Amino acid sequence: MSDQREMELMLKGYGLTTAEILYRMPDHPDFLQTYLWQEYDVAPRFPAMKKFLHFWQEKLDGPLHSIRYCHRRLIRPGEWTNVAGEIQLH
Repeated sequence: MSDQREMELMLKGYGLTTAEILYRMPDHPDFLQTYLWQEYDVAPRFPAMKKFLHFWQEKLDGPLHSIRYCHRRLIRPGEWTNVAGEIQLH
């Protein structure tokens, strides 16, 4: 993504969301695997992350266990806000 596009998204209220997705391996359900997802999204509703998680549940193997996320948004030059949370699914 270009720097200009990133700045346009930040000016519209988007922030960079990073999610650590823990899921169970299909062949070995006792083991957890990690997948990192990163996208510009809007807190606190996180429509892009919810869309990805819905896609995961519909199309991919490996039941979701939990998601830890961090969201960072520019308030004004040099000032950021951070939101962190965890979603338990198991």
